[in-house]
Amino acid sequence: QVQLVESGGGLVQAGGSLRLSCEAAGRTFSSFAMGWFRQAPGKEREFVATINWSGSSSYYADSVKGRFTISRDNAKRTVYLQMNSLKPEDTAVYYCAARSSGSTLETPYQSRYYYWGQGTQVTVSS
Repeated sequence: QVQLVESGGGLVQAGGSLRLSCEAAGRTFSSFAMGWFRQAPGKEREFVATINWSGSSSYYADSVKGRFTISRDNAKRTVYLQMNSLKPEDTAVYYCAARSSGSTLETPYQSRYYYWGQGTQVTVSS
């Protein structure tokens, strides 16, 4: 079992930055890949970024590439999402997710994530 707790969301003006954190409790953190997803009001949840077990490989949605950076600190059992040059269309609830034990490779597919956090709200004003 893995428990995920996100933090760092808030209200920011367009062009600003935020850093989201997701701390994991439970199984060995370095044994699985992690991802960030988001859901805007009235829209389906969508992929944002993913990172492999060691942090050596990552993948981004086209909409955030060059602006967002995913990273992880296995010693702190935490994955981060640094968000720069934020736009109003980035407004959403952001969720972190963990793959099952032994699934070490990054993936953008939601169905391949087994554990989900409760989400943190990010609001970008114009």
